[in-house]
Amino acid sequence: MDNRLSVPGTSLTTGPPTPRRGLRWLRRVLVTALAGGVVAGAVLVLLPQDRQRPEVVRPPAAGPQAHVPAAVTFGVPAALPQLTAFIGQQEQRVRAQPQDARAWAALGSAYVERGRAAADAADYPKAQQALQTSLRVRGTQNTEALDGLAALALARRDFPTAKQYAEQALKASPKRWAAYPPMIDAYDGLGDYEAARKTLDKLLQLRSGAAARPAVMARASAVYRDRGWREDAVAQLTDAAAGARTPAERAAYLAGLGQLAFERGDLQDALRHFEAAVRAEPGRGAALVGRGRTLAALGHTSEALAAYRTALARQPSPQDTLELGELYESLGQSRSAEAQYEQLRTRVRQSVAGGVDEELLIGRFEADHGDPWEAVERLEEEWQRQPGIEVADALGWALHRTGDDKEALTYALTATDRTKGGGVRSALYAFHRGMIEMELDLAGPARRHLQEALRINPYFSPLWVPMARAALQGLGEVPDEPLPVDAS
Repeated sequence: MDNRLSVPGTSLTTGPPTPRRGLRWLRRVLVTALAGGVVAGAVLVLLPQDRQRPEVVRPPAAGPQAHVPAAVTFGVPAALPQLTAFIGQQEQRVRAQPQDARAWAALGSAYVERGRAAADAADYPKAQQALQTSLRVRGTQNTEALDGLAALALARRDFPTAKQYAEQALKASPKRWAAYPPMIDAYDGLGDYEAARKTLDKLLQLRSGAAARPAVMARASAVYRDRGWREDAVAQLTDAAAGARTPAERAAYLAGLGQLAFERGDLQDALRHFEAAVRAEPGRGAALVGRGRTLAALGHTSEALAAYRTALARQPSPQDTLELGELYESLGQSRSAEAQYEQLRTRVRQSVAGGVDEELLIGRFEADHGDPWEAVERLEEEWQRQPGIEVADALGWALHRTGDDKEALTYALTATDRTKGGGVRSALYAFHRGMIEMELDLAGPARRHLQEALRINPYFSPLWVPMARAALQGLGEVPDEPLPVDAS
């Protein structure tokens, strides 16, 4: 059976279906350059040049940007204006003191954070150069640079590399709490959820200071969410928001609480948290998108579209662009949807040019809006490299779209089985599994998993919720069959 819903010529990339080759080429170029003797002066050409360079570089002034060094060192959320101001200061510092390894590390980490906050991968090559320069200046025991390189690899969805750098940082300084969150994220991306849990346990045993405690609680919340412990996840993130020291930090944790509420279908609670996050930091992209997602589920379409457009104007995330395109598609606005998909193609190309692994996103898009066979090819390679449950779910769905439902079910089981995956309660994963089971004539399991998807979150997708309801209606009620003769 051919399950494709494809449009010819809609591929997100114009080249061959494995841009991984391009990323490998980029990494080879960087490694070769570094092995051949990149020095601080070679990196300085990447930085904006001041006509009048100050002779004395003063420390950051007191005020909002005073918290940014902690953000780039410890992974605490920071606002874009403060990040940009801090980057400018560090650029001046490394020009005046090109052998200052700590300044190079802080600059590279700030580039990473700004790239993530602004959804702009153009900062990532600059981050790579600055962080590698820091390593050259001070050596491989440079924990600040190793932390930054692990964070950069995570921003690029390169989990094996993130694990490598995080392990080095942890070995160099096992009592620093900042070394643990990148390791947890790397384990998650590689599908090693037991290792992620054990690493979190070690992190929670450390005595972190008051400034770090909210970020530690936020990290714990993410692990609990992935294990299906919703109440614990909410409790940790609530405490993190209460202990946040800056508006940007508070906004990030409030947006996380909004997402947790949305995932369980509590729209009013989700909207309350997203709007509180927007009040704390008006430019927080995750809060604006979350607000748009929730308003769409509530039926406030005009407000939802405006919220999405505002978010994407500030933070042109490829994932959020796809989400808006699918919202337009669910509303029957095909021209607007295609305009978003065209924007998505541009943003994915820019992201890949910055070294980001976008295979998961490309695979999801191709499965539903392009060429499912291309999606399978990309996602199979991604699964071999970093087999997390997100990839398992996407690959299973892509195989379903090509009609290979028997193979698809093996990946859908991995994504939804607590003994095989992370235990996350995902309405989308349950929906995918139910649809695959329906195609295999497994009516009972299909009905159970489609009902589960709608029970977890009746608003999980404007495109797929109507399909889930229609499929359930087609399956009908549970047949009234007599009990087996040996039943007690």
